[in-house]
Amino acid sequence: MTTTIRSAVPADAALIVRFIAALAEYEKLSHEAKATEADITRDLFGPNPKVFCEIAEHDGRPVGFALWFYTFSTFQGRHGIWLEDLFVEPAARGLGIGKALLVNLAQRCVREGLGRLEWWVLDWNTPSIEFYKSQGGVMQDEWTKVRVDGEALARLGAL
Repeated sequence: MTTTIRSAVPADAALIVRFIAALAEYEKLSHEAKATEADITRDLFGPNPKVFCEIAEHDGRPVGFALWFYTFSTFQGRHGIWLEDLFVEPAARGLGIGKALLVNLAQRCVREGLGRLEWWVLDWNTPSIEFYKSQGGVMQDEWTKVRVDGEALARLGAL
C-alpha cells in the first residue's frame, strides 16, 4: 500500500471539482461551492496559473488533494504558501495521506526558502485541529478573518 503525491494535470479538473464538493459538504458549506471544471481548468492550468494543486493517490487511486498558492509576508520579507484546501476522502483517512500532503508542501517551502505555510481550519473541526496541532500547527486565535464579497465588493470596487 503506497501513497504518492503528484502535481495535478488538466485531466484532473473534474476530480478536483469533486474533491471541492466533498470538502464543502463536510464543512457544511455546499451552498458556497460554485467552482466548475472550466474555472479549475482556467485558473490552475491556463497560461499563467496563480493557484496550484497536488493530488494524493493511495495504491494508484486519487483519494485527496491540496490546493494552494504563494503569499508574501512583509514582516518576514519572504514568500510563503497558503493552503486553501486540504481534503482526504473519509475512507482513506488515518492512512497518513493528509500528513503526506502537508509534508509535500512543507518540503516545497524548505526547498524554495519560503517563510511559512498557513491555512484556515473551522473552529468546530476538532479532528482537523488536533491533527494540525500534532503536525506542529499553531492556532492563530488573535487574528480575525475579514472578507468583502458580493454587493459589498461591487460597491467597494466601483469605478
